[in-house]
Amino acid sequence: MQRLAPALREDDVPLDLISLIKTILAATKEISFRVSQAQLGGLMGSTLDENIQGEVQKKLDVVSNELIKDILLESGFVRAISSEEEDTSVAGDPNGKFLVSFDPLDGSSNIDINSLIGTIFSIHEAIPELAADDPKQFQQPGHKQVCAGYVLYGPSTMLVMTTGKGTHFYVLDRTHGGYLLVERNVQVPADTREFAINMSNQRFWQAPMQNYINDLVAGSDGPRGENFNMRWIAAMVGDIHRVLTRGGIFTYPADNKNPEKPYKLRLMYEANPMSYLVEQAGGLAMTSQGPIMEIEPNDIHQRVEVIMGSKNEVEKCLSYYN
Repeated sequence: MQRLAPALREDDVPLDLISLIKTILAATKEISFRVSQAQLGGLMGSTLDENIQGEVQKKLDVVSNELIKDILLESGFVRAISSEEEDTSVAGDPNGKFLVSFDPLDGSSNIDINSLIGTIFSIHEAIPELAADDPKQFQQPGHKQVCAGYVLYGPSTMLVMTTGKGTHFYVLDRTHGGYLLVERNVQVPADTREFAINMSNQRFWQAPMQNYINDLVAGSDGPRGENFNMRWIAAMVGDIHRVLTRGGIFTYPADNKNPEKPYKLRLMYEANPMSYLVEQAGGLAMTSQGPIMEIEPNDIHQRVEVIMGSKNEVEKCLSYYN
């Protein structure tokens, strides 16, 4: 098993980007410890505040956000950051080369039941001619990412990351405190019989998604002629990790439950980084209208429709929209 830095050098990752990645991961090691001690350290439950999304913040959300935010802004590598827990982007070093978008603790609803949660991050190069506090810095599509990844806080703490040369799995080795490469160039099977979707929203979906899921649920008696299993962890990091590990399709489609918010997942720090990971592993990441990573962002908290996973199954799903 290879340590992180040599594995990244093997992929010709520049030294400044390696340093930034190691900075982010230093924060995730601390978060991993805080998560494991949350019940003992009084970090369970919610605060009295809401974030910019109108969602009640968990105590661990706030702690995780501050850990990542502080270490990035002090690093000198980062011109600006954006986070699910920050109202606006936050300026860093005016000469920093990179932008980092992150969800400090994805799957917050799982915290109090001791289930899967994780940190998602996305790295772009800063636009040199724009100031650190210019919101246009973050108006870059996902295909311009130079790195994307997540850290999953489960039975082991796992890092899944790409720098554009495949998606690789790492595990935090607590004996020496570093991440070790355990699987290089993970591949998502093109075919699958597993799907992940929040079925409680079924009555609010558009007709094509209704029809697609109905056909999956009908199993061998339906038009697909095969039985499908549904899995739902309620944390994108967990559901996408399963897709990367053994295939599947994950979707959070458009719905009309709240006409002002037809989409759930955030483009910059959820959909884009996960799309990069899935597509580097041979999968497909789309909306019903086109590739996720081609979307031109207009806001750091922009929400999008998500359909991603095993290539053939994603294409089959999209055929219902044609």
